[in-house]
Amino acid sequence: MSGNIFDKVLLANRGEIAVRIFRTLRELGLGSVAVYSEADRGALHVSFADEAYLIGPASPAESYLKIDTLVETALRANAGAVHPGYGFLAENAAFARAVEAAGLTWIGPPPEAIDLMGSKTRARQAMRAAGVPIIPGTTDPVESVEALLQLGEEMGYPLLIKAAAGGGGKGMEVVESPADAERAFETARRQGQSYFANPDVYVEKLIVDPRHVEVQVLADAHGNVIHLGERDCTIQRRHQKLIEETPSPAVDGGLRARIGEIGVSAARAAGYRSAGTIEGLLTRDGEYFFMEMNTRIQVEHTVTEEVTGVDLVREQVRIALGERLSLQQADVQLRGHAIECRINAEDVANGFLPSPGLVTVYREPSGPGVRVDSGVAAGNEVSGAYDPMIAKLIVRGVDREHARRRMLRALDEFVIEGPKTLLGFHKALLAHECFVRGETCEGIVESEELAARAAELDGVGPGNRLQRGRTVDRARTVEVDGRRFEVRVLEPEQPWRELARRRSERGRGRGHAGSDAIVSPMQGTVLSVAVADGDAVEAGGVICIVEAMKMENEVRAPHAGTIAGLSVAAGQPVSTGQVICVIAGEQGAGDRPPP
Repeated sequence: MSGNIFDKVLLANRGEIAVRIFRTLRELGLGSVAVYSEADRGALHVSFADEAYLIGPASPAESYLKIDTLVETALRANAGAVHPGYGFLAENAAFARAVEAAGLTWIGPPPEAIDLMGSKTRARQAMRAAGVPIIPGTTDPVESVEALLQLGEEMGYPLLIKAAAGGGGKGMEVVESPADAERAFETARRQGQSYFANPDVYVEKLIVDPRHVEVQVLADAHGNVIHLGERDCTIQRRHQKLIEETPSPAVDGGLRARIGEIGVSAARAAGYRSAGTIEGLLTRDGEYFFMEMNTRIQVEHTVTEEVTGVDLVREQVRIALGERLSLQQADVQLRGHAIECRINAEDVANGFLPSPGLVTVYREPSGPGVRVDSGVAAGNEVSGAYDPMIAKLIVRGVDREHARRRMLRALDEFVIEGPKTLLGFHKALLAHECFVRGETCEGIVESEELAARAAELDGVGPGNRLQRGRTVDRARTVEVDGRRFEVRVLEPEQPWRELARRRSERGRGRGHAGSDAIVSPMQGTVLSVAVADGDAVEAGGVICIVEAMKMENEVRAPHAGTIAGLSVAAGQPVSTGQVICVIAGEQGAGDRPPP
């Protein structure tokens, strides 16, 4: 089947976005085709589609990256179109071209627009030529550490190194001073190669404590381009978004119109078609800079849908069918306020490390103004091979405070057991005064204070009436009908004690001769090893880098010493708590335990 007529769509993705797109396809009367890896045999999206096809054998992550297999599967299923979702091949121009070359319809932007915006340096050049304001920095790749140091002298620190083909917060490293340059440069290049098959990087001046404000755009093949307001995605960890909302608490009507015009101009300059997002930074002084364009549907598209009433996936499908946009700019109205919390399988008490595992209990909240986009059910495995997202919780209220309180209610009702999740974190942050006031919450998101509060709130709420976990034996004095009794009771242990215990355990491992057993903080794959047996290492020196759920974690030496018993190599899997090596030698005076 060729052209813009199709009645069945293959979704080249997995998880919650696959389920969400299948819902719209069903409403449109279109057939849906799922694909799945060996690891996803029991996944929710597989049973949600009309048809499903195994796309192995391959490693779990690679299964969704095999362009030839995906195209062949679409043809085999007699699908007339392919939707890429987000992640994986969603912003891969070669995939778009392969789909079209097979006579299938690509539900997404033209490959040329993907190419242009996929190269962040070319995109910056094109935006500057179109009069779109860009963040100060380079528009060509930076080739060496020496060139980076020269930029530091010219522009001043801090700087931000970014993968030229990057996106989704991957391949970004902050350079606070010349001492950080070599490590940050090599890390950003390695991530660029690993995630995007392109090691090129460029440099921007780091804007301190900005708001991350993006604009949703829609463009059809008839020259119509509109924006649907802004989303505020300022609450992030390691450049990964955690909470998104619309409208932005920092944007008024005039600024919204200006940002929207910038988004429309950027989309026109790229020759865009379909749904896309112009990402930008809003400074404290109200300056707005183009940062990049995501040529796909966004994770956080849901909040825009809630306040505009526009089904963005439906618009994508209509545009791919050659139809005009279903609305004009004058029709776009923002009603109320929407907030989205990403419910990831991450352990806040352990530095937001991934927490894959079996979901043993899963119960979603509901009620007025509550929406859950999920890719799991009880009994599903959250795999360490993929992004750690379990679900997205979205609420809409008449205003921001109403939405915030509604979100807290919904978080209390949400029950997920098995993997560690961000439910407690979101409760703690949404109740924090910085979020209540609509601030950026800089320094709060990854603070010890918030982690401790998140631990206290984890598993607390109407949906979690049964107390689980450790108990403590306590003596209590009670009176019954005026008579005094001494009794012993078992009480649930306060959640913050678990946080303190785990931190204490991470600090232990020292032998009597000043040795540390260095263990992997998470289940994953060793990307690189920086030391060998017999090497001397300084306190804080990198021993190895472990990757899981698309996150890198540097394992560092707690004190100076000599490496012994190194048991890992690049490419090897590791489990949580697995001993990587031992550091033998004298601890610094400040590290010695008191006598």
